Amino acid sequence: MAVPKKKKDDKPSVATFADHEVIHPPNKLRKAIVKMLATDKADDALARAEQALLELSSEFGGWMVSECERLDTARHQVKAVGFNKDTRDALFHAAHDIKGEAATFGFPDVAASAESLCRLIEHTPDATRIPLALVDQHVDAVRAIIRESAEADVTALADALTRTLRGVTDEFLARENRDRPDVLEGILAPPLAPEQSF
Repeated sequence: MAVPKKKKDDKPSVATFADHEVIHPPNKLRKAIVKMLATDKADDALARAEQALLELSSEFGGWMVSECERLDTARHQVKAVGFNKDTRDALFHAAHDIKGEAATFGFPDVAASAESLCRLIEHTPDATRIPLALVDQHVDAVRAIIRESAEADVTALADALTRTLRGVTDEFLARENRDRPDVLEGILAPPLAPEQSF
């Protein structure tokens, strides 16, 4: 049986210098690269994806309203039975989904308010201590921003609501985490992304 001949890339190369050697390992990933036959195929895929999004865009408003209803239902469930694992998770996931979908669905101004609710839920050591009024304020802010999304001043409204919610949430989280300084430092750190000014 013949032994296959090793290609240049199959064995390491060594470059020797006066005081050291550099070993270059074989590049086995080179075989895994799929080369495009023509760059216009990538452009076609991107164009098709953009066209599909454009065709679906008429549905985005309805989908965001459905997500908003899901958030409202989760809020009412918390109010009815209190915070437990299921109600906490449902509220968190509804807010998190809105935060993640906001820009794609054409509602970028709502992301920060939904994110504030996520922070509140995620960083409160005992969710049963979260004031229901604070949950209501977050959910109502999300709903108001979505409802007013077509208005010219929605960005100013969203910024004002989010700034207020963030301040109240930070105060609450500071109180609830006062015995956990290592956690508190990360919670109250300013956001990594700069705030947008419009």
